[in-house]
Amino acid sequence: MKTFLISGGAGFIGSHLCFFLLEKGSRVICVDNFITGSEKNIEPLKDNKNFKLIVHDVSKSLNVDEKIDYILHFASPASPVDFVELAIQILKVGSLGTHNLLGMARAKGSKFVLASSSEVYGDPLEHPQKETYRGNVNILGERGVYDESKRFAEAITYAYHRRHNVAIGIARIFNTYGPRMREDDGRVVPNFIKQAFLGEPLTVYGDGSQTRSFCYVSDLVDGIFKLATESDYAGPVNMGNDKEITVKNLAEIIIKLTGSKSKIAFNPLLEDDPKLRRPELSLAREKFGWYPKITVEEGLKKTIEYFKGKRLI
Repeated sequence: MKTFLISGGAGFIGSHLCFFLLEKGSRVICVDNFITGSEKNIEPLKDNKNFKLIVHDVSKSLNVDEKIDYILHFASPASPVDFVELAIQILKVGSLGTHNLLGMARAKGSKFVLASSSEVYGDPLEHPQKETYRGNVNILGERGVYDESKRFAEAITYAYHRRHNVAIGIARIFNTYGPRMREDDGRVVPNFIKQAFLGEPLTVYGDGSQTRSFCYVSDLVDGIFKLATESDYAGPVNMGNDKEITVKNLAEIIIKLTGSKSKIAFNPLLEDDPKLRRPELSLAREKFGWYPKITVEEGLKKTIEYFKGKRLI
């Protein structure tokens, strides 16, 4: 039985990884301080003998006295609303947290998988974005704290691989959505679903022509598992959906799927909001045979059903 330690394991993607890995017959150690994750996300797992919860901030030293095969570093506030309110915490978990967990990986001989982000590309001047693109980031902008924390995390992760021969994987994750997203997290999918359910205008920034590529969470989790267990490639790999749609089109789809009478409200474009965002996925296909399978409409239907069960309607 393989043991996975997941930092941020009570968060949106982290909790899905916990469920997925337990279903695969693995042992899971979830580490989270609940700064943005929720204990409710992992509540059904607490009686599972192969699941262990450690309440801890990985920016501080952590000792786990057992064998760990894989460390999946998914701890970090990741929503636009967090970039201002939790700016220092984001920088600390991307730097100190990554350093601490890499030290653990080195000591225990674990493979270390970093949840990086498409935000390392900033507002890209290359489209679609390939792993070789070095990015266009405003270091001093509000989004800069997240962008730079991920860029630093990639750099130190690769340094540990180069200097200490730590086995690594780096996933550059593009827009991912699905159940267990925070309804107030500021990202476009939960924002639009919440507004549609409440009959409020769906808030689109700019004219809505900016594009995004939305990956359903189960596709991403499958890719992370393959990257961790089926690949020895150490460089960054894009992971997301390469089917691109405009934000305005996304709003229209959600209005249709929810049966809402909401309209679309256009507001001024936010600072450093990327105009184009689509991953080039050839590397993931080549290195571990991964590509997304769930369509946007199929994934949105599942996500809308999840939010129906909450207090939004």
